[in-house]
Amino acid sequence: QVQLVESGGGLVQPGGSLRLSCAASGRTFRNYPVGWFRQAPGKDREFVAAITWSTGSTLYADSVKGRFTSSRDNAENTVYLQMNSLKPEDTAVYYCAANRWGVLTTRLMDYNYWGQGTQVTVSA
Repeated sequence: QVQLVESGGGLVQPGGSLRLSCAASGRTFRNYPVGWFRQAPGKDREFVAAITWSTGSTLYADSVKGRFTSSRDNAENTVYLQMNSLKPEDTAVYYCAANRWGVLTTRLMDYNYWGQGTQVTVSA
């Protein structure tokens, strides 16, 4: 069993930055890469980024490449999503999730443990 808890969301102006955190717990959580997804009102949940605990390898959606960076702190059992140059279209509820297959993928169906989500609003 894996438990994930997101934090760090909020209201930010366009061009601003936020850092989201995803605290992980459970006996086997290190076996499962962590993905970040987001869901805007009326839209499907979409992949944002993913990272492995072991090597810190990452994968990003094209829409966030160069603006978002995922990292992990193994001592704190926490994964981060640093979001820079935020745009109004980045407004969404952001979720972290564990990948059941232990590899980096972008597919929603590959992730089976989910956090509760944190709201990010980008607005002037």
